[in-house]
Amino acid sequence: MSEHYLEDLVCESILVLDSRHPEPDDRLRSWFAALYACQRAHDCSHTQGRVLDVLLRRGHTYRFPIQDHPDYLRRRTFFDGLTRFRSLREFDEDADDFAGYADELEDGYVDPPWLYCEVGTALWQRMVDEGRLHGTDAAAPGRTALIDAVAAVAAAAEQDGAVELIAMWHGLGFSALVGGTPLTVDDLADIPGVVRLREIVRRSGAMSVPLPDGYRPSEDELDLLDDERESWWYSVDSVNGRAV
Repeated sequence: MSEHYLEDLVCESILVLDSRHPEPDDRLRSWFAALYACQRAHDCSHTQGRVLDVLLRRGHTYRFPIQDHPDYLRRRTFFDGLTRFRSLREFDEDADDFAGYADELEDGYVDPPWLYCEVGTALWQRMVDEGRLHGTDAAAPGRTALIDAVAAVAAAAEQDGAVELIAMWHGLGFSALVGGTPLTVDDLADIPGVVRLREIVRRSGAMSVPLPDGYRPSEDELDLLDDERESWWYSVDSVNGRAV
């Protein structure tokens, strides 16, 4: 999967969720968090700036003057010397416990003169503890599985007539959206988000939307994979969510 493909997919999903869910709707914070967690798990760039107005308005991202950082007085020289975008978490790539950059936004990021933090991160919690965020802004987002966020995107995309967006998410397959833990087709069919997504794919005709090579296996490729779960995932001819 191309990182640019996923970056575009997430940005388009943010926009369609925003357009189809009138404010206030706190579910969007959790859906956004799940989508960006998926993006961070891949070799993607920081793309939040493309939809920053939505993220700020929906309470996923918060913006403060850099001087509001809890460590500003202690590290004033450091903060005053920042002149361009950067994340604030520091990594030691040579450390035995270095596990990549998936959590690089935990301590926020700066784009002078502004400081940003995302809901649920370590810096967000510090801002809550310091009394800089109140009410619903100080409430942690619910934990949402990626498949549930994608099902919500698909429902909004169906309303919007964005069938290609549905096809692109579904085309990524169950391993990307659910993980490799489901052992059988029945395991997959028991997951509500999977059932909901399949219903939308079937109803919208998303399987007929052409995708770039490599983003949905052909019938011949499925035969080579010889995986009942993969074959079921890409066949929407089913009864009650189970293969027929």
